[in-house]
Amino acid sequence: MKVDIKVPEVGESVREAILAEWLKSDGDGVEKDEPVFVIETDKVTLEVPSPESGILEILIREGETVAVGTAVGKIDTEAADQPKGKKETKGPAAEKRPEVKKEAPEDAAEDSAVDTNGDARQADARESDLPPSVRRLAAEHDVDWSQVPVSGKDGRITKEDVMGYIQSEKKAGAEDEGEEAKTSEAKSSPRAAGEAGGREETTRKPMSPIRKTIARHLLAAKQNTAMLTTFNEIDMSRVKEIRERFKDAFYEKHGVRLGFMSFFVKASVAALQAFPAVNAKIDKDDIVYHHYHHIGIAIGSERGLVVPVIRHADRLGFAQIESQIADFAEKVQKNRLSLADLEGGTFSITNGGIYGSLMSTPILNPPQSAILGMHKIEDRPVASGGQVVIRPMMYVAVSYDHRIVDGKDAVTFLRRIKEFVENPERILMEI
Repeated sequence: MKVDIKVPEVGESVREAILAEWLKSDGDGVEKDEPVFVIETDKVTLEVPSPESGILEILIREGETVAVGTAVGKIDTEAADQPKGKKETKGPAAEKRPEVKKEAPEDAAEDSAVDTNGDARQADARESDLPPSVRRLAAEHDVDWSQVPVSGKDGRITKEDVMGYIQSEKKAGAEDEGEEAKTSEAKSSPRAAGEAGGREETTRKPMSPIRKTIARHLLAAKQNTAMLTTFNEIDMSRVKEIRERFKDAFYEKHGVRLGFMSFFVKASVAALQAFPAVNAKIDKDDIVYHHYHHIGIAIGSERGLVVPVIRHADRLGFAQIESQIADFAEKVQKNRLSLADLEGGTFSITNGGIYGSLMSTPILNPPQSAILGMHKIEDRPVASGGQVVIRPMMYVAVSYDHRIVDGKDAVTFLRRIKEFVENPERILMEI
């Protein structure tokens, strides 16, 4: 029996997807629930598992756009007990086989022989009228008569014609040797190749649906919002101290590691509660205030940046937040994010510090009105109690839509996050 492998539904608004990659080849054995292909939509990348164990038959090639519910392959379940491995390739996958160069047809070979013989007879005719000195010169330099330009009367080859041809061949040979030397040098030294005017290669690849969506959203954020950014810095000493003190007990009890992100999520929720406009959005001529806090966490992947959402973060503890972030990271790595994981965010947090960024301006994630940017923790000298001390400092930034959030509120909002992170006890005491 053969079972269809279909493009699954990933959201009500998604009607088609690109079959981005086959993880197995035609004729391979697969296990039930083993990922077999990857689809891409404009919002999510997803690995699709096999519905049954058996032998894979591919029906649709990579790169094709397919509707949701389309069968892109089949699983031969009756062949499930056969040895796993690749069978003889059939169907679309066979098109990837290298082409075998075919020999020329016999009639083509005959045409070639006729032409060659004709050229040979013509060359013989031209050579028969040559003086002995010209023939001797040509023989010494192994001259091909058919290649020598003719300038003599009645189409005869002169000694000057032969000499000119010999000189041109020598010059061409010297140039070829020079080019070979340059090529050899370029291979050993890419810089030298560039300076010598070597070939500059490029690769053109179509943008993936996710990359197109990212580009469209970022451009819309710049063009359709009055975006401004305010900056501050946070002393991370207390958070680092608490994390170091409780990390082992935290992991032993909850099975997840205590990171910095949960502190910033909790601090952001507390600050959002104090400044509702930062958690709101504009809908035409109205301002919509959200009485819940869905916090998006930006996570980088090979195919682009995605922002899965922690729902009702105001109701969650540190362990629950860290657990959800860990789950999202695993889903991103395995291409298991669903559209539901990405929808409904009211505020976002991005951490460029994991890549070494010291300071940056995060871009809004519409229709949200604000986004918090975290950065690298770096030991710096700061003034404290009338003395200069070394503290682990982090620059933070909040970009906001000035149409809905006033500058004063944005600055105070970021200061409130700073106060909560520098004094985590305030989060617990809700003050």
